[in-house]
Amino acid sequence: MQVFSSKKIYDFMRLRFASIGLSFVLVIGSIILLFTQGLNYGIDFSGGTLVQIKYTNKNAPLDDIRNILNQNEALKGASVTEFGSSDEVVIRFSSSSDSLGKDVGDTIVKMLSSTGDIELRRVDIVGPKVGGELRQKGLMAILVSFALILVYIAIRFEWRFAMAAIISEIHDIVIVIGAISLFQIDVNLDTLAAILTVLGYSLNDTIIIFDRIRESIKESKSTNLGSIINESVSVTLSRTTLTSGTTLFTVLILFFYGGDMIHGFSLALIVGVIAGTLSSIFVASPLLMWFNFSVSNYRAKELDKIKKKEEKERLRAMYEKGQL
Repeated sequence: MQVFSSKKIYDFMRLRFASIGLSFVLVIGSIILLFTQGLNYGIDFSGGTLVQIKYTNKNAPLDDIRNILNQNEALKGASVTEFGSSDEVVIRFSSSSDSLGKDVGDTIVKMLSSTGDIELRRVDIVGPKVGGELRQKGLMAILVSFALILVYIAIRFEWRFAMAAIISEIHDIVIVIGAISLFQIDVNLDTLAAILTVLGYSLNDTIIIFDRIRESIKESKSTNLGSIINESVSVTLSRTTLTSGTTLFTVLILFFYGGDMIHGFSLALIVGVIAGTLSSIFVASPLLMWFNFSVSNYRAKELDKIKKKEEKERLRAMYEKGQL
């Protein structure tokens, strides 16, 4: 399906200075947010308790719940938020204090019994030590994934392509983490999954465009890299628009109708899909020009590879015929 005409060439490189400038502002802003505002670690990574309750006969009286919980030293300052509907509530607090007894859920239900008929839906408890281990393993998962991607890129691409792809990946991940910090999204296993998904999505988008640029270099008679990039991105524009558009549409549905449980996950994906799509066009591709990628040298190297391959095949054929 063609959304844009495959014959029309759009001048994307004309916007390279503005796009790189915008990316620079977003990346620096994300880093500043990370150091000033920090990340809001969820119960998965910081340890704590989550209790989900549902009122069977009325909407949840949030103010009454907070007042009652604040009277208990262990529950003072607990986060009380609606979950999905006005009659369902999630209570989060940073510890699993022994003062609440062995069954924290039942204790809280008894404490709140005066506010209405309550049904206990869920109790999740993560100790600080387990939370710290999960956080460490989560960070390790991102670093290992990124290291493997670097190895793959280094093997597959010429070094300038590889450097541009790596910078593009870092750009996308930093912006996603900046958005997580800005919106104070809980950093938990779901958020980690979203970051890894963005990593793979962005890489896939960049590789498709870079593959097309390499093919265009071989096929085109032009030696102007900017024209070749414009031609390559224009040819893949329909595919990029359809893939990113349908992915974004799905994630938006998750964001608006998926409930509070995956709200942070879907928001991180929305930012990641947008950043990943735009960076493959307006960040990764222009970087090739700033790295002084030479079309002529690349063609000469490719021609040399073809000659060596043909020579190798010729020698093999002679050997098999017993002429050596």
